[in-house]
Amino acid sequence: MNVQQIIAELQTLDSRNPGGWPLWVRISASVLGGLLVLMLGTYALVKPVYEELQAEEARELTLRKQFEENQGKAAALDAFKAQLAEMEKDFGAMLKQLPSKSEVANLLNDISQARVASSLEEELFQPQPDSPREFYAEIPNKIIVTGTYHEMGNFASAIAALPRIVTIDDVEITVPPKNDKANWPEGTLRMQALAKTYRYLDEEEVAEAESAAAAASKGKKPTKAK
Repeated sequence: MNVQQIIAELQTLDSRNPGGWPLWVRISASVLGGLLVLMLGTYALVKPVYEELQAEEARELTLRKQFEENQGKAAALDAFKAQLAEMEKDFGAMLKQLPSKSEVANLLNDISQARVASSLEEELFQPQPDSPREFYAEIPNKIIVTGTYHEMGNFASAIAALPRIVTIDDVEITVPPKNDKANWPEGTLRMQALAKTYRYLDEEEVAEAESAAAAASKGKKPTKAK
């Protein structure tokens, strides 16, 4: 049977009577139909499983990455604990440099003594209201002193050598007014500055500060801790 005969027989096939088809046509149609069913079945059954497999593989990669990250954190846990302990130690050392509320008067006296030791004349030493922060309070003190440039330098060095933290800000050094100049020795200068000391807050003050912060965020008046 040549190609022309095959084409001729295919053209004469009656789709309503498959039983009358030639044997080779029926076999070919059965094979093609079986292959089509097999392909459709494979597509319908295998595709969902394949997609699920891909999702699980992606999930495996995510879990593997999380595991590696957690493993790294676990391996560095001891180092983190040691670092935390060191930070707590440093913080405690810094906190010890802040006086308590009862020690502030002595600290202010130390500042005055540093001024006297530096041979500076005091025109003003005026403590300002405390300014509470998170766990400490800032205590600014407005000072006006007169003396030579070197005496002021000695005063700044003495302040820096105090065991407690004291800073000198807003420094303004000028020559005394002309109408007073006759009363001042040659080379006398006037320094106006803000000497800031710091103290740590006690538990009651911390509670009040937290209450004030919470009330401010809600727009309410703070309540004092009892």
